[in-house]
Amino acid sequence: MTGHEPLPVAVPVFPLSGALLLPRGILPLNIFEPRYLAMVRDAMAATGAANRIIGIIQPRTEGEPPPLYAVGCLGRIGDYRETEDGRVLVALTGVSRFRIAAELDRTTLYRQVMADYHDFTEDRDEPDALAAVARAGLEDVLRTYLDTQGLSADWEAVHSADDESLVTTLASICPFDPAEKQALLEADDLADRAATLTALMTFAQGPSGEGDRPTLQ
Repeated sequence: MTGHEPLPVAVPVFPLSGALLLPRGILPLNIFEPRYLAMVRDAMAATGAANRIIGIIQPRTEGEPPPLYAVGCLGRIGDYRETEDGRVLVALTGVSRFRIAAELDRTTLYRQVMADYHDFTEDRDEPDALAAVARAGLEDVLRTYLDTQGLSADWEAVHSADDESLVTTLASICPFDPAEKQALLEADDLADRAATLTALMTFAQGPSGEGDRPTLQ
């Protein structure tokens, strides 16, 4: 990670089921709960490595507070807008995944964790391109997946998108369940994520378009 800015050790986290933020991906958020309004405003005012940084992570189950998955992704607040009715609209850009080393005692309304980045040292580097056969296979499966879902795509945009942008966009917008989203987040690298995405779209079709999903832990 030579040449990259330092990452914060203590990270405020936003548990959000079904949300997927990946490095260099974009996640828009409409924030209205008081604790998360406070979290975003604190992040905007923070200094150093924590400035404009929050962590997006999925809860494993419901509850208060809900248990969290072990891996989330840092997001840097880019666009920030306050609405007249008290909401805050932000757009997060993914920075790096992290593993929860410990949950911190807190005096804030929102939860905070100690983040460990050792397993994700390449997240801030440009990934290697997909093998041509993997890219072609992904596009082929995408075509039949969209047909099954009754959806269409701008195929010129699909063909012209770089590998990471295509995989990140599809992983974020496809209606996978939370465990499947987590599998995409935790994929080792772009090639592994593309293979996972291809498998999920394939299983979603099934023999008649409504097949069983793969079992993901």
